[in-house]
Amino acid sequence: MLLHEPLRQGLTRLKIEFSPQQVEQSLAFVTLLQKWNRAYNLTAVRDVGQMLVQHVLDSLSILPYLWGTRLLDVGAGAGLPGIPLAIARQDIQVILLDSNGKKTRFMQQAVLELALDNVEVVQSRLEEYRPEQPFDTVTSRAFSSLGAFVRMSAPLCGRGGRLLAMKGKNPEQELQGVDLSEFVSIIQHLHVPGLNAERHVICLNKNISEKV
Repeated sequence: MLLHEPLRQGLTRLKIEFSPQQVEQSLAFVTLLQKWNRAYNLTAVRDVGQMLVQHVLDSLSILPYLWGTRLLDVGAGAGLPGIPLAIARQDIQVILLDSNGKKTRFMQQAVLELALDNVEVVQSRLEEYRPEQPFDTVTSRAFSSLGAFVRMSAPLCGRGGRLLAMKGKNPEQELQGVDLSEFVSIIQHLHVPGLNAERHVICLNKNISEKV
């Protein structure tokens, strides 16, 4: 795959520095995703170049908004955004949570082949998941309902922690009617290199207002 240069350009535009190993892990993840996608239908994106843009670079666009050292990726699916973030931040612990057996098997294989010692894959429904300790950041790309994500993820987010909900178009209207009594909400516009579509992230800071 001739993806080294597009990845390098994307990382430069995102102001992210990767070691040669992190570059190879990212490209190996795209290769693995393409291979498994033929049988498991993990993503509607078939082109490897678009996988790089729509999955890897899109996931990395929220890197500046991570908080703390424990990250939970809810409804991780094919490991997005959790695996690209785990590659970028190998100093933090990442839990990939999904209830779908096919998807968790793919994520387990990816974690094994990419040698991501900071990642654990858990097969469970979100409402049934009971971790031993809360998380600093809880994120998701997969939840269609922001209200459900906030309601079910809030108990897993520690005091002063953060929920990150990745969205397409400006989600300001979607925030209306969501119970945000525990949070201060900030909408950030994301610039994903090579992606001709709107992307936003809703940062919900728990019990603290000055953190952005």
